[in-house]
Amino acid sequence: MLMSHTDRAAKLHYMANGFRILSPGDHVVCAVSGARIALEDLRYWDVATQRPFASGAIATEELAPR
Repeated sequence: MLMSHTDRAAKLHYMANGFRILSPGDHVVCAVSGARIALEDLRYWDVATQRPFASGAIATEELAPR
């Protein structure tokens, strides 16, 4: 049976230059804003904490030294 992964969050392993899909889906959820990010639009993540971010501004703010 063919399974659809539409409207299902994917589980990813984030690496320095990309990510590996561990569990199929069509999106991930931003760790800060909770916004849904389509996999084809995902550009920002933190390898150390394995968290995705919806935008460069959110990632910069979250990863800035405190």
